[in-house]
Amino acid sequence: MEGTIEIRWHGRGGQGAKTAALLLADVAFKTGAYVQGFPEYGPERMGAPITAYNRLSDHLIRIHSNIYDPDLVMVLDETLLFAVDVTAGLKTEGTIVINTKQTADEVRGSLNGYEGKVLAFDACKISIDTLGKNFPNSPMLAAAVAVTGVMDRYRFLEEMKASYQHKFARKPEVIEGNMKALEISYDTIAKLMEQR
Repeated sequence: MEGTIEIRWHGRGGQGAKTAALLLADVAFKTGAYVQGFPEYGPERMGAPITAYNRLSDHLIRIHSNIYDPDLVMVLDETLLFAVDVTAGLKTEGTIVINTKQTADEVRGSLNGYEGKVLAFDACKISIDTLGKNFPNSPMLAAAVAVTGVMDRYRFLEEMKASYQHKFARKPEVIEGNMKALEISYDTIAKLMEQR
């Protein structure tokens, strides 16, 4: 569908892939885009592989199905590279972003021969450094926004700050860490995209 970006998220239960997909839909909606953000439900348990999806479009979305040929794949847990075919249907002109300590060249061998753009960064380290805990969804959300260009950095950070102030009204101490995670991740991915 022309003018539409389709994204598939791969994570494990408890890592926030579903939350990241829903937050992306929320912030993209605020730009006037038509959006979808939804998980694929299976056996819901902590640590089990889960999949979530986004469609972002400049026109009405009439498709209501899973995404089989994504433009972008977000992998929150690198162990899924050996458990799930994360590149299934991924367009050659698309991008895969992987949360890993490895470089893109090192991880490429685990991608079933995928020849498109691979971006790798350590979202876990960013999360631990800024939040004190391993929640890779905020860094990966920022990475998805940087790759898709659905909104500029400044507007994204402003919208997320407003969202976090609402969501964490009773825990304002977590807002600063989440914002720092978003900033570092967005800038990291933007720099990686310039190098590729």
